[in-house]
Amino acid sequence: MIENLVTVKRSKRARRLALRLDPVERVINLVVPHKMPIEQAYFFAMEHEEWVRQTLEKLPTPILFTHGTTLPIFGDTITLDITIDDNLKRTTLKQYDDVLKVKTYQGDPTTRIKTHLKKIARAGLADMASDKADQINKAVSTVSVRDTKSRWGSCSQDGSISFSWRLIFAPYAAIDYVVAHEVAHMIHMDHSKKFWKVCEQLSCDYKVGKAWMKAHGNELMRYG
Repeated sequence: MIENLVTVKRSKRARRLALRLDPVERVINLVVPHKMPIEQAYFFAMEHEEWVRQTLEKLPTPILFTHGTTLPIFGDTITLDITIDDNLKRTTLKQYDDVLKVKTYQGDPTTRIKTHLKKIARAGLADMASDKADQINKAVSTVSVRDTKSRWGSCSQDGSISFSWRLIFAPYAAIDYVVAHEVAHMIHMDHSKKFWKVCEQLSCDYKVGKAWMKAHGNELMRYG
């Protein structure tokens, strides 16, 4: 039944029905205008049931933060070494070369691991953004990381840049391209030819990075 394939999301701002993939939660949201009858919404979803099923089937296999999982981080790899001990009173994370040792009393330390990786993401992406901004005589004011679902980065006119923390799982050329893209907006807030020229100049491998993000970007949502 279509009711088992979609999650209803009532919206006061929506003017029409829509089916939207949430790649993080791995669900299809059925966006329904606030006062529309639910029966009409389900009929709409049934008309698109084949698309719903195909979209869900095409989602890449999730990569969970469990013991022994190997993660690509800024082009390198780390392996999770998780020890669960009920006698522990707190969770500790320490990285030794290519191993992240996690000692915890929690049955699932995913949230703590995500917090640790977000710190790594912010530090690394901030350094990359600062280096590229120096090349165009600009200064980044702040760098933040978020768990965005539709944008890999954003840049405001005051030099504040935000990235999706999941970028760290991409190949280095792809990460570098996204950082270059946002830093280039410090000169051109549009996507004009001049903007793309600056973006290419700031990228270590513009064509490869841009192509990878276009073809495989959604795969980054499967981590965690």
